[in-house]
Parts: sequence; structure tokens; C-alpha cells
Amino acid sequence: MARSTKLIVAIGLIVAAGFAAWLFLRGSTVQFQEHTAIVATFRTEPETFNRLVTASAAVDAITPLIHAPLVKVNRVDGTLMPWLAERWDTLSPTRYRLHLRRGLRFSDGEPFTSADVLFTFRALYDARVDSALASGLRVAGQPLRVTAADDHTVVVEFPAPYGPALAMLDVLPMLPRHRLARALDEGRFAQAWSVATPPAEIAGLGPFVVDEVRAGESIAFARNPHYFRTAEDGTPLPRADRIIVRVVPDQSAEMVQLESGAAHFGTGGLRAEDLAAFRSLEQQGRVRLHDVGVALDPNALWFNLKAGAPGARARPWLQRRELRHAISRAVSRRRIVDTAFLGAAEPVMTPVTPGHGAWHAADVEPHALDAVEASRLLESIGLRDRDGDGTREDEAGREARITLLTQRGHTIRERTASIIQDDLRAVGLPVDIVALEVGSLIARIGSGDYDAVLFGLQASSVDPALNLDFWLPSGVFHFWNPAQAEPATAWEARMAALMEPVARSTDQDERRRSFHEVQRLFAEHLPAIYFAAPHVVLATSAGLEGVQPALLQPHVLWQPDLLRVRRD
Repeated sequence: MARSTKLIVAIGLIVAAGFAAWLFLRGSTVQFQEHTAIVATFRTEPETFNRLVTASAAVDAITPLIHAPLVKVNRVDGTLMPWLAERWDTLSPTRYRLHLRRGLRFSDGEPFTSADVLFTFRALYDARVDSALASGLRVAGQPLRVTAADDHTVVVEFPAPYGPALAMLDVLPMLPRHRLARALDEGRFAQAWSVATPPAEIAGLGPFVVDEVRAGESIAFARNPHYFRTAEDGTPLPRADRIIVRVVPDQSAEMVQLESGAAHFGTGGLRAEDLAAFRSLEQQGRVRLHDVGVALDPNALWFNLKAGAPGARARPWLQRRELRHAISRAVSRRRIVDTAFLGAAEPVMTPVTPGHGAWHAADVEPHALDAVEASRLLESIGLRDRDGDGTREDEAGREARITLLTQRGHTIRERTASIIQDDLRAVGLPVDIVALEVGSLIARIGSGDYDAVLFGLQASSVDPALNLDFWLPSGVFHFWNPAQAEPATAWEARMAALMEPVARSTDQDERRRSFHEVQRLFAEHLPAIYFAAPHVVLATSAGLEGVQPALLQPHVLWQPDLLRVRRD
């Protein structure tokens, strides 16, 4: 998130809707020039083809197309699958020997060896790269130690026992030393493989290669002729010849493309208001719906709690816990569920939703709507209506006003922000909503130039030990006060201590007990306020085969080599 750049937006609602309608009217035989091409819609444009540089949702979604990890977590059942490593040996609780598949080649034909594994880890931990993945691929604050026994064998040593073990490596794509070593040595690695890079310079081990980039419009991926996997019947993978990713920033335009058949699937779930129409399309045999459960990454409202934050200099009450608790009680979760999600959501208190299964602490219940208690909390930090105009002022007599940033064009976030604005106005807190394009919003968050934000982060795993970047104060996605050298508060230090057994223990009951305590601590201090988690329903074209829908993102593209368009 900290390294994301402003995204280029070139397709507006009218253009996208008109284009989709034209394709529909022309008929299915001309929707795709390549009969086996798959078309997906993304809300934002990937800003790089180098996963080590950024952890944005769009980059995360395209990574399985062009890259591959040593091991892969099955997004459906959570099992660990051999991938570039065909097997492994457990040498001790902290050491693993991985045996690489022989004969693997990058998409440019160069062989893949243990030297590429060592190079990838060197780039990951290089301070000049400042990788978005680095902090999440440390154990007890220390990097993994990786050595090579020969060209096809590597040993991975963890600094301490680690609960998820090798599942940690799922997020790390193996990169070609022969293509990127010079950039790393010269300190240019973070700039390598931007969307402006000629596609022929980008090489990976995934099922596809970058074929054509139209800035702000689309990216086309073609079959990788050197891809290593085959189907169960022995036929080569990937099954599709081509995948085209269209950038459609507006959700309504995206839905038009899905409804008309101009796209086979979108990267997110359906909005509640689209469900009825898509159920009708399913009955007509035009789409398939996949209900994959309660979302793992609900939207959050958080304040900038970093010391010296611009807004808090004149308004220190912005960083008070009482303010956050007052908001949690003043805003109606039920209204958000019923209005923003049309009932297709669950009220939540923390980022750990019922979709997390046994990791979810069911006893951490959302605050009930209580305007009286909200008012008491606001008054306890000096925010009172001193002149009787219905708006609270601070102790210096200044109006207690909050500026809330959110994402323009994201209807759920915009509607939720409006409900928050209404409910807080009722308790005397005026809120100014500023909707920004996602690139500008991420830039503001990264710079720390904000009072409060309503946004969401993508969960990378159900297992909390694989999301340490969020839970640990040192993590870059501990977004209310990221990348702390030392815990800024006693409760964050306690949170870090509680996450130790979550990360290190191999006793699953102990891990869950400790993480349930983390959730209770989170609810007590409420650094981010969560309101509702939607039910995730995915829509795919009835002609798209090989779909293995998952609750974790990318919902469909996590296993792209099995996708294909049915030939009627």
C-alpha cells in the first residue's frame, strides 16, 4: 500500500456500459475474437508486474497468471500443495528441505534453479527494495535463511518455530535472476517491471505471459509455452489460450459487462442490489452464482493514530479511544446491513468475521446502537454542544468536525460513509466525506495526510499468522499506525505478545485461544471500527469451466490454469 502509485482511469460508466451493450447486441459469437479467451474485469489497474514491490489487490490478482510460488495454499480447503517444489522434508521444527521440480523453465525459456530461489529471497529482504512482502515473511522479526544444496534442492530455515510453517511461502513468487539481478544490484529493483515495461522483458513461471498492455484499459495475457503443469488427463495447461483483464473502475459498469456477457467474471463479489438480477440470469442459464461465505476483509473506519499526525495536532481528540467507541455505538450496524448491503451481510466488531471459522471469537459481539452512551463518551473527552446549535465543540470552542476519506465509485463504501455521516450528525459530530480515486486515496493513506478513512484491506489467509503485517505494530498494514519501530502503546505491545503463540505454536488449540484474546483486546481499544461483513456471492459466465471459487481473493484467479471457455 505504501508504494502504490496513482492509477490511470480511462473507462467511464457511459463508455463501459455502451461498449458492453454493443457487444451483447452483436451476439455471443463476436464477443471475443479469440474463441478460448477469458475476459475478467478489475476495478483498478495493476501498477506493476513485480509482486515484491506492492501488495495491492490488483497486483495480487494477476500474480498467479504470470508467476508461481514454491508451495501453494489451496484457497478452497486450506491444504498445502506442492508447486515449484514437488516435495519437502521436515528436518526439524524450524528447517525444511525443498526439492524443486526438474526441467522447469521460465516463460523466456531459461531454466529455473535454486539460484533463482536464493535471488528471490535476496531481493525480498533487500532494504533498498523495501518489499511490501518482507515484514510478513519474517518470523520473530527475523528473515528466513535460505541455502542451496544443489541446483534442485534448497533448505529453508525459520528463526523460530512457526505455526503455519511452509504455508508462509504461498505469497512469494519466484523471480528470474537472469532478468532482474542487474536491477537489484543497481538499486533499481523497485522500479523494474512497471506496466510500461515491454512485455517481452517480463518472464515468469506462471501459466500465462504478459502479451499486451493498454494503459488504463486492459492487459492481455497469452499462454506460457513453457508452463510446467498438466491436467489430470495429461493434457497441457493452461486450458485457455488467452486471458484479458479489463479495467472497469465503476461497479455499475462492471455489472453491465457481466450481465451482458462481455466479461466472464469480475474479481470481486456481487453487490447486494445486483443479486436479484443475477439470480434471474442464473435461471436463464447465462451465469453461475457461487455463495462462498461471509467475507474475510470487511471495510473499516480508522483514524490516523500516528504520533504527530497532521489533524491531531490541533484536534488531539481525534486519537482518543473514547471517540472510536462513541462512533461504534452511534452508528447503526443494522442500518448498514439493511441499507448498504440490502440485508446480505453480518454485523461485526473486528476484522475477524464468521468466515474465519474457528479463528473467530464469537463472544466478541458488535456494539449495540446506543446514542446515550455515545454522547457520554464524547462529553468525557470535552466534546460538547456549547452554543446549542446541535454541533459539538471542543474545549477551545472549535467545531468538532471530522474529514472522512473513502473510495470514489465504490458504492458500498460510499453508502456506508453516508450512513456514518447521518448517524454521527445525530450525536452532534459533523463529518465531511471526501471520495477519492483509489490511487489518490492510497497515496493519502501512505503519506499520513488524513483524519479518518473508510476503506478495506484484502486478507491473504484465514490463518492469522499469515497476516502478521496487520496484527503486529511493526507491520506495514497495521494501518492506523504502521511500521512502528517499537510498539507505540502498551496494548499494542500486549497484542504483539499474544500473537507470538499464534505465530510460533504448533498446538492449534493454543493458537486459537491466544488469537481469541487478541480479538478481545482489539475490541477493547478499537483502533479500527468494523460495522458489517457481506456474504460473498461470485458470478461467473455459464460458459466458464474449471472455476474453483474461493472466499479468499483472488476468488477465481487463484487457480487460472484450469479455466477455459466452453465451446458450444
